[in-house]
Amino acid sequence: MKFPVSLLLGASALLASCGPAFQFDESRELEEEQWAYADTLGFSFSIEDTTAIYNLYIELEHSTAYAYQNLYTQVYTRFPGGERIRELLSLELTDKGGLWLGDCGKGYCTLRIPIQEGAYFNKAGNYTITLQQYMRVDPVAGVRSLRFMLEDTGKRRTEEKS
Repeated sequence: MKFPVSLLLGASALLASCGPAFQFDESRELEEEQWAYADTLGFSFSIEDTTAIYNLYIELEHSTAYAYQNLYTQVYTRFPGGERIRELLSLELTDKGGLWLGDCGKGYCTLRIPIQEGAYFNKAGNYTITLQQYMRVDPVAGVRSLRFMLEDTGKRRTEEKS
């Protein structure tokens, strides 16, 4: 009986170690499942290897009673030198037929959305990604949490020579 249990535990550990290599993974719960304009969500991380290639994800957990097919967000990126850029991003939560995307059950859906794949950072240092809801209503009801993940793909880019 010990052999199958230890084999099962070993297989579980092996499978867990084969998952994505997240260099950064942090979640923010929203109070009372409402996201107000004033509730900006900041995620700060450090980059050391400028040759590493990353995938950036947002994982959103929302109620199945959420009233919209998407969630507009402003995404601000602050770079090590202090520069800051802004981008409008629509997080699509349903397919064209209006069915929820992601993993849904018990009144909630969780959806991982790639926001940039194959990304790299030109400068080593501290970066901050800040998310702000950008809908026409304040607050937006039905948003339970947001999670930001930075996945190291294990691939490296070659430095360009000038």
